[in-house]
Amino acid sequence: MEKHTNIKALASDMDGTLLMPDKTLGDRTLKALGACMEKGIKVILSTGRGVESVEPYRRTIGTSGPQIYYNGAEVLDMPGGTTIHAELLGAAPVLFCLELARKKGLYLQVYFPAGALPAGTFGASDKEILLTEKLGPESEYYLKNSGLQARAGDLEAALSTPGLPGIIKCMFITKEEYHEELKNSIRERFGDSVTLVRSSPIYLEILAKGVSKGAGLARALKYLDIDPKDTIVFGDEENDLSMFAAAGYSAAPANAAKAALEKATFRIGSNAGEGVAAFLEERVLGREPG
Repeated sequence: MEKHTNIKALASDMDGTLLMPDKTLGDRTLKALGACMEKGIKVILSTGRGVESVEPYRRTIGTSGPQIYYNGAEVLDMPGGTTIHAELLGAAPVLFCLELARKKGLYLQVYFPAGALPAGTFGASDKEILLTEKLGPESEYYLKNSGLQARAGDLEAALSTPGLPGIIKCMFITKEEYHEELKNSIRERFGDSVTLVRSSPIYLEILAKGVSKGAGLARALKYLDIDPKDTIVFGDEENDLSMFAAAGYSAAPANAAKAALEKATFRIGSNAGEGVAAFLEERVLGREPG
């Protein structure tokens, strides 16, 4: 079996890829990632999640350096949190999405940057704030899957905050059958001035133009001075495809969406079977020739 001894960095999606179905890190995965870091391979988490949601996992893994959050809207050098790159979305597309959500009775949540909203209005101003108009089953589902509790508040008022620097992203949580209709409505109004991407079967995200995991990975690798051809990425969804194109190798677990399986260099075991760990053990951490 071919070994990939040139790998200097690995970037992995979390949900559906690196994490088990119960959202935990398996022991085999932790050991494999630890062995990679001991070998000098940089481990980059690349996710649609925010810093607060990712931090317990990052600390458990023990990785440091550039990490990719919010599907590439933020790239931060951790654990210090120095911003390598941040790309915010204007309020107009978010207000339009809010109109769509109200009209169609769909759930929408919005991520505001730290310090963007007045202190005390929606919680601590020194942390990123997740806001929705009304809590419901969707917010409970998101809490269970990400560990983040959305706050209920006046979204229209928050989006009209004087001096608002922008929005990290907004996200519909709704059945997949509504996604195309929503995409068409947003594209008809804003064209290619925004990025639309599915990050799970029920998550449709709206981000600033040019934001993607692939763009985030390119910035992280430049920061580390690592050639993309010496990088492998792991992912399972539509939002991971840009990352596949930005690295020398890519791998999708057996549970991945069809598009990810078709585009990946390798098909690996499912997240339930710790497929990432098995691949790293066999292909990256194996004995070198000679």
